[in-house]
Amino acid sequence: MSMHPTVFVHESAYVDEPSRIGAGTKIWHFAHVLSGTEIGENCVLGQNVMAGPEVRIGNNCKIQNNVALYKGVVLEDGVFCGPSCVFTNVLTPRAEVERKDEFSPTRVKRGATIGANATIVCGNTLGAYCMVAAGAVVTRDVPDYALVAGIPARRIGWVSQSGDRLGADLVCPRTGQKYQQSNGELRLTEE
Repeated sequence: MSMHPTVFVHESAYVDEPSRIGAGTKIWHFAHVLSGTEIGENCVLGQNVMAGPEVRIGNNCKIQNNVALYKGVVLEDGVFCGPSCVFTNVLTPRAEVERKDEFSPTRVKRGATIGANATIVCGNTLGAYCMVAAGAVVTRDVPDYALVAGIPARRIGWVSQSGDRLGADLVCPRTGQKYQQSNGELRLTEE
């Protein structure tokens, strides 16, 4: 196991080998990191989090209590997973049919936020800095900066990199950053 000396692993947590855990990461009560999982620096895995096998978690991610990250899930840097959010790994599960070779990859891009009790159906990509509302069910790709809510999740607006909802002027009320919309996508304008 490759673990930086500044990593904290609660005595009730398990970290299987081989795993790689970056500096400053904290793994709390009853968490389980399965083999082949890579966790970046300064992450927090809350109580009862399960990650792996072979999950990739970037730097500065926060994974709240009761979240399971299955094989094929990739979290880029700065991702927030709210309590009890759910990642699926197979589209058509059956208890009596083995489908471990059918796991679909799920990518969550930089800075995305997933609200409490949201469900992310496997095989989808969540765009950079998007925000998934609590309880939403994501059944298709989410664009960068999109605010999605509902069952199934639909875009109801845009959010800035700081997570603030954008008005019609597409200017972040917190930072003053300006965004531009084109062809159903949003991007930060260069200044």
